Amino acid sequence: MADLYDIELRTLDGEDISLDAFRDKALLVVNVASRCGLTPQYADLERLHKQYEQRGFTVLGFPCNQFAGQEPGSSEEIRTFCSANYGVTFPMFERIEVNGPGRHPLYTRLTRAADASGESGDIQWNFEKFLVSPRGEVVGRYRPRTEPEAEDLVTAVEAQLPR
Repeated sequence: MADLYDIELRTLDGEDISLDAFRDKALLVVNVASRCGLTPQYADLERLHKQYEQRGFTVLGFPCNQFAGQEPGSSEEIRTFCSANYGVTFPMFERIEVNGPGRHPLYTRLTRAADASGESGDIQWNFEKFLVSPRGEVVGRYRPRTEPEAEDLVTAVEAQLPR
């Protein structure tokens, strides 16, 4: 199985990058959408990112339009929306598929991880979160309704900080 850090991505700015750029950091990988009832989680994700980024943590946002068409915009529209409405500074990537035959390789790997109740498999909705250790291991899966600043999630992030 290929190393998680070998997975290729494309930023909202169209730059090719691999997860290797985030090696040795704790990561919170989230599939996001701009027109979802959970979209206000962007604000919490940004606060979490800012709170811990100097300690080796980052949020990575992956727009996805697979849930009720709630992320239909172009990369530019997504970037503008996130910046203007939530001040997002964490890395954002081009829209991808997280389920089905077109599932991005990153999510093929992530969806093998189980949540707290032992369930793995398909993403349930927008804003599902995966905590990745600085060693590239998926160490936590949090379903969409788990708030980014929930005590159990913050405690798990703190436990993974490399510095």
